[in-house]
Amino acid sequence: MEATRVGRVLRKARKLLPARKESPRATVADVTLPALSLPLERISLVVCVLARERAAELLGGLVDAEAGRALRHLERFASMPSAQRQAKVAVDFGERSDGANRLAVFLESAPEALRQEALRRLPPYHRSRFPEWEGTPSQAEAAPALTALAERRIREALR
Repeated sequence: MEATRVGRVLRKARKLLPARKESPRATVADVTLPALSLPLERISLVVCVLARERAAELLGGLVDAEAGRALRHLERFASMPSAQRQAKVAVDFGERSDGANRLAVFLESAPEALRQEALRRLPPYHRSRFPEWEGTPSQAEAAPALTALAERRIREALR
């Protein structure tokens, strides 16, 4: 989604450039693009989590004003305890807004054994959405492959 917005801004900037007769192509030095509104806090969080050793170097490559703000966000995230940083990632990049509906579609279409294992693996706040399957008897121990499949399908539905 961000790439689309960036692409649109670049196309608008090219249209605003004056036509040049002497050179058919404008060089990068000739073009001044408008500043982009980037979600620097989220970018800093992703860089902190995925490329911690190179985070300052990567964020330093941004435009000066944005690089300074991004580095301040990075310092704040790096000083957080790991659990708090992971919680922030879960909140910012967590469940889809339609995740509960996708989970319901998965549970309705799943075979009975997979549905039972998925219901057993659901957190209580999601399990309460499906009272019609709450009282169904569950197997004593499911096969590891079935457990892994149920957990994967839950993750896919919610993220």
